[in-house]
This record gives sequence, structure tokens and C-alpha cells, in this order.
Amino acid sequence: MKPTLFLLAAGMGSRYGGLKQLDTLGPQGQSIMDYSIYDAIQAGFGKIVWVIRRDFEQQFRTQILSRYQGHIPCQLCFQSLDALPQGYTPPEGRQKPWGTNHAVLMGADIIHEPFAVLNCDDFYDRDAFRVMAQFLANLPQGSTGKYAMIGFRVSNTLSQSGTVSRGICQNDPQTHLLTSVVERTKIERRDGQVKYLDDDSQTWVAIPDNTPVSMNFWGFTPDYFRHSQDYFRQFLADPKNQANLKSEFFIPLMVDHLIKTRQATCQVLDTTSQWFGVTYPEDRPEVVAKLAALHAAGQYPDTMF
Repeated sequence: MKPTLFLLAAGMGSRYGGLKQLDTLGPQGQSIMDYSIYDAIQAGFGKIVWVIRRDFEQQFRTQILSRYQGHIPCQLCFQSLDALPQGYTPPEGRQKPWGTNHAVLMGADIIHEPFAVLNCDDFYDRDAFRVMAQFLANLPQGSTGKYAMIGFRVSNTLSQSGTVSRGICQNDPQTHLLTSVVERTKIERRDGQVKYLDDDSQTWVAIPDNTPVSMNFWGFTPDYFRHSQDYFRQFLADPKNQANLKSEFFIPLMVDHLIKTRQATCQVLDTTSQWFGVTYPEDRPEVVAKLAALHAAGQYPDTMF
């Protein structure tokens, strides 16, 4: 069974100021999502699933799904604030859903095969899709608890326009298995060094340029949904998360829990790919130029879909 590509598209891109997923950045009006789907098809993925907000379903169907008809099977699922386990309700005053792993949970009823999860507004490059598709396709049938992530060097993932969020990773140098991943929501180059803002101490902590980070490109088997449902209940019951109206159920938080409780392993997959994306409006011209250069070099055809 071919793996599925699960695209996270429920956010509006608050820092960017618009719906990045629909922004035309390529020389023939392509969105970054077009490149991900093109690369995924070439790598051997067999289906695309998006998680979106219900309130822009029609716009999404018109502007996005119609592009891929006849190229690959496509499905939608929906993330909302009140999509919670039975017995739970959103706390008064909370305005946004619960983050990336909450979004992943929305695919539980329609994804029954190994799948990759990634942001649809980031450019991951072809080799990342090849490496992940190969990992998922080579899993023995019925595999559980054997996951993977694409690792990028933190210095290659920064924005010149402001801070970025990344999952900072540690892995065993012999087995290349992930040992921990912690989401840091403010990372930037300061005084010549890459640093993140520690949420507890509110101090800037320096890390090496080649520190592996998660760019939210993960590979899972369907048992991941069951683990996530169980741990999400614990997350919601935690008084700290109840009190924080902006608390988020991140994918790295879930993976870190499974690793530390020895319920799963996560292979850190090496790739030659260079990541880039539009985090801030000021990033847009550089992304447009990079995509134009890839077309000029023959990596992508003028007409992709």
C-alpha cells in the first residue's frame, strides 16, 4: 500500500497576514503546496489528505482540490476548537484549536496506512519526500511504533525577518534514533549565534548551527492516532493546560512522550534537501526568487498540474 501525504492547512498564517497556503509564489502562479504534492507524487505517495478549517472549505475545494483532479486521490478533514474527546469542552475564552497534533487527530477516521505529516506552506525539496516515502514503503506490513522525521540543520531554517518555531532534536549518533524533541517557539540568530528563548527562564540559549531540528515532516503508522487520542486526554486534564488558553498539543510533544515511555522509536532521516518558507511577508521575494531558479535549472516543469 502506498503511503499517504497528510498536509496541515488549518492555520491562516497569523504572522504572515494571510492564507499562505494559497499564495502564488512560483513563476507560473504555483503555491508552495504545488511543489510538495508534485514531489510527493514523484516519490510514490498514493493519496493526499488535508486538514483545514471548515469555514474555508469551499474556497479550498475551488482553488486547491480542483488543481489535482486526475493526478492523485484527495480527501479533506476538518479541525475545530470543539473537536475534543467525549466529556471535554473548550475552556471559556479559548479562541484557537489545540495545535499540530490536534490537527493530526482529525485524520484518524480516513487514514489507515503509513503516512507522512507536514506543513503545506513550507518548501521541503524533492529529496526529503524521496527519503520519507522510501522509509514508509519499506516498513513491514502491520508495523507499529516505528516512526521517522526529516531532520534539517537549524541554521538552514531561519528567517531574516523574525523568530521561528522549531522542534530542537537530540538523536543517538549510532542508531540515528531520536532521543528527545522540544518545541521552541522563538529561534533566531543573535550576536552571530543561533539562539532560542527559553520559555521558563526567559533567557536566550545558544545552540550549534548544525543542531537537527524538526520542520514538521514526520512519518507515522496508523497506531499513532490511538497513542495521540490517549495522550490528548491527559493533556486536556492537566491543570496547567487548562489555565493556559494558548496551550498547544504539538507533534513534537507527542513524539517526545512516546520515545520517553518507550512506546515508539523515531528514526532521524538524513536528507540533502534545503528547507525554505514564508514565515513573514518580508520572506516572500526571496522564496519567489528561489522557486524561479529551480524552474530555470529544470528541476520543475512549467506546468505541474
